[in-house]
Amino acid sequence: MTTDTLKVGSERQHQILRRALSERVVKIKDLSAELGVHEMTVRRDIDQLAEQGLLERIHGGARILEKTSEEVAHQLRATKNTEAKDAIARAALNLIEDGDVVALDASTTALALARILHARNVSAIVSSLDAANVLAATGVPFLMVGGNFHAPARSFVGAFFMDTMTRLHPDKVFFSAKAFSPDTGFTDPHLPEVGAKQTLIRSAGTVIALLDSSKVERRALATIATLDEVDVLITDQTPSDRIRSATESADILLIVTREDQ
Repeated sequence: MTTDTLKVGSERQHQILRRALSERVVKIKDLSAELGVHEMTVRRDIDQLAEQGLLERIHGGARILEKTSEEVAHQLRATKNTEAKDAIARAALNLIEDGDVVALDASTTALALARILHARNVSAIVSSLDAANVLAATGVPFLMVGGNFHAPARSFVGAFFMDTMTRLHPDKVFFSAKAFSPDTGFTDPHLPEVGAKQTLIRSAGTVIALLDSSKVERRALATIATLDEVDVLITDQTPSDRIRSATESADILLIVTREDQ
């Protein structure tokens, strides 16, 4: 399955896939009640997802295919909060100047930035297969840093990646995280990604965090960066007074793409 394969027709089908990813097996009867639609509608959705090779039909329901589950999970993340991610990417682009060398982590928010990076005369450093494909298609010069392949993020991590990044010094690094709070900083549950992001951040002249509001005031397993390691935080909604106070105390430039009315 390639990154172009996931062409889910509705938000309902996204919900079915998310349930299958978390529970492995889903029942048509349960999905019908949860989604508020007829069982026949759920069957049609499952048939369409099965035709794409995303689910396997079983008696009374469906199950996720092991060989595709990690890639499906990554692609579903890419389709979540896309409007917020696109707005954050546009704000991030305003911080980039012609001639910069920018480094992008393997997050789906950084991928949104990769898609519009051709608007600047820059070069990039990436560890994400998806970002590399986008930059190659749009003509942005880039360096792909390799290592051990981490399937859930379609990225490269590990000792080789970290050793290479310690020798590189991009002007600006753009990264995201699964969660953020003033108490734990920027956090992520995937330890291989944590190490890669930490090395990326420490290589940079300026560190910019890209974080949609669904991740704020949450925590995940391991800290990627503390507040004093970040220079700019871009988010899509005005954060709480606690967040604003914490970023101000850490001398972080806070950029909000959509101020609350």
